[in-house]
Amino acid sequence: MQRNSSSSSNSSLTQQLGERWLTLIRRLQDDPKLAQVMSTSVGQYLRSRPFLALALLLFSAMAALPIGLFLLFALITIVMSVVGFVFFEVFLLFVGGITLLSVLSGIVLFSLLVSVIVTGVFVTIPNLLKRYYPHVAKRKESEEESPELNQK
Repeated sequence: MQRNSSSSSNSSLTQQLGERWLTLIRRLQDDPKLAQVMSTSVGQYLRSRPFLALALLLFSAMAALPIGLFLLFALITIVMSVVGFVFFEVFLLFVGGITLLSVLSGIVLFSLLVSVIVTGVFVTIPNLLKRYYPHVAKRKESEEESPELNQK
């Protein structure tokens, strides 16, 4: 008896599944977009070859996931390369800024060194002239004093 009740429930389930399938097919056939596709030459070709239509449907359904994963991979790769490029540009600007700071610091030190040397030479040479050539220094002092006397 259990077999009889289980077989009757299986047949009723199969019948319900068949009715749902037919309802789905009727709804798809009544869809204006599908009717428009089926009126094209490709649609007519697939209607005359149902096995090819089923193979195309299965291929499209099964290829959606790998194509979606590939497009996701490509998008992530592009985003990562853009972010990496931005970080690389920031790194290059940082290195350039540090280099510029170093060069400018070197120029400042060089300028200070040259000014110290020039100031030292400017102070040292007249003192050396006074010490080793006193007659040159006296002559210049007398020339400086004589115009003052002449003006008074």
